[in-house]
Amino acid sequence: MSPGSPHALQTGMEFDGYRLEEKLHTGGMAALWRVSDLRDRHPATLDTDQSFPLIMKVPLLYSSEDPTAIVAFEVEQMIMPKLRGHHVPRYFAAGDFDAQPYIVMEQIAGTSLRSRFEQAPLPVDEVVDIGIRVAHALQDLHRQHVIHLDIKPSNIMFRPDGTAVLIDFGLSRHDRLPDLLDEEFRLPLGTGPYISPEQVVGIRNEPRSDLFSLGVLLYHLATGERPFGHPTSVAGLKKRLYRDPIPPRSHRPDLPLWLQEVILRCLEVDAQARFDTAAQLAFLLQHPDQIQLTGRAEKQSQDGYLSVLKRRFQVSGAEPLPTHSVSEQLAKAPIIVVALDLNRGSEALAESLRSITRRMLQTEPGARLACLTIRKTSRIGMDDSLIQQGENIHVKQLVDLKHWARPLNLNPDKITFHVLEAPDPAAAIVDYAHSNRVDHVIIGSRGSSALRRYLGSVSAQVVAEAECTVTVVKAQDK
Repeated sequence: MSPGSPHALQTGMEFDGYRLEEKLHTGGMAALWRVSDLRDRHPATLDTDQSFPLIMKVPLLYSSEDPTAIVAFEVEQMIMPKLRGHHVPRYFAAGDFDAQPYIVMEQIAGTSLRSRFEQAPLPVDEVVDIGIRVAHALQDLHRQHVIHLDIKPSNIMFRPDGTAVLIDFGLSRHDRLPDLLDEEFRLPLGTGPYISPEQVVGIRNEPRSDLFSLGVLLYHLATGERPFGHPTSVAGLKKRLYRDPIPPRSHRPDLPLWLQEVILRCLEVDAQARFDTAAQLAFLLQHPDQIQLTGRAEKQSQDGYLSVLKRRFQVSGAEPLPTHSVSEQLAKAPIIVVALDLNRGSEALAESLRSITRRMLQTEPGARLACLTIRKTSRIGMDDSLIQQGENIHVKQLVDLKHWARPLNLNPDKITFHVLEAPDPAAAIVDYAHSNRVDHVIIGSRGSSALRRYLGSVSAQVVAEAECTVTVVKAQDK
C-alpha cells in the first residue's frame, strides 16, 4: 500500500490492528475514517470505558505540494500522545511515514462549534456559556504545555455533557518538544480570520494567542460578523496589527457593556493587554458583575486615522517581543482565593491571612485574587422577613470583605469579592474552586478545640477535597 496513491485506502482494509469501516470526511490535508480495533488487548490495558468509536486521521500527501501539511501531521503525531483529559480526544496509535502515516483517536460523539455559527448572532447567555467552556478547555491545554494556535469553530467539539474538546493540533506548539513548524517555515501559520497579531509576525510561543482567537469567536457569535473579515494575504493579515475592529455593540446595541469589554480586551494587539490566562477569562465570564469597565465598554466606533497611523509607525519599528513558555505565563498569573470568616474569626487571624496573601501576591504579580466568604444557611426555606434580613447580612459581609482587602492596595481589575450562601461552607469553597479553575486557596483555621477535632474543620475538609493547592493559616484560640 503506497501512501502516495489517492486510492491506497479502501473500506475493509486492515493494517496495524485496525480495519477501515467508513470514510467520514475528506478535508484539504487529511481524511477521517471510522475504524475498528482488531487487537485482542489484555483487560488490564483497557480504559474503563471502551464503548466509544475510533477514527483514523490520514494525511492526503498526494493532494498537496505544500510541505506544511506533512510537517503539521508530524507535529500532531508528536503532541497527541502527550495530551490527557476530557478536553482532548483520547489517543491510541500512530503510523510512520515510511509505511502508512495515520493517527487513531477517539471519535467525539458530539457536534462542532461550526454548526452554531450559521445561527449567529446567538443569545448572550449562550455566547457567554460557550466562552466559558472553550476557555476552560484552553486552560487545560495550556497546563499541558501546549498552545493550540489554530482555534476556530471547526476545531472545537462538544461532548454530549457539554464539555468543550479541542481537536487538530497540527499547528500547535509544545513547550517541551521541537517546534518543527517554526524551524522550517517563515510565513504566518493559522486560519485567516482567527490568527493573532503576533502569529502574523512569526511568534508562536504566546499562550494568549489562543485568547485572541477565542475573542474572534465570541465577536462572531455575538454579532454575526467577523472582526477582521477573511483576509487571504499577508498584507491583509497585517492590518490587525494596527486596525482595530468595529466595536461589537455597533453591530448589536443590546450587547451588555461588560461583554464588549471582554471581547475587545481579547482582541487587543498587545498580548499583555489581554487576559493573562484562559482561566482568568473564564473566571470573569462567570462573574460579569465583577468586571471593571474601561473605555472599551463604551466604545462606539473604530479609532480615528491618526491613532491608526501612529500604530502603523509603532509596528514598523517594534522590537521583537520577549520569549517565554506557556508554563511561565500560567505560573505568573494564577487565580488565588482567600476564604474568610470575618464574623467569627479573630482580628489576629484576619491579619495573618492578609499578610500571607500579600506575600503571595508579591511573588505572583499577575495573580487574580478572589475574596470569598460563606454565609451559612439553613437547608429549609425562609420566610420573607428572614430573606430581607439575609440580604442585609449579604451586603454587610460584602462590605467587610472589601474593608479587609483595602490594605492590599490591589488594582481593581485584579480582585473580586464573593459572598456565597450555602449550608456546607467547606463544600461551597471546594465547589467554587473547581468551577472557577482556582490554582490556590488560602484559608484560616481558628485553632484545634476538642469539638473541631471531633467534628472536623472547614479547612481540613477543603484540604482533603480541593483539587488545587491549599494553604491553611492557623491562629491559636485565646
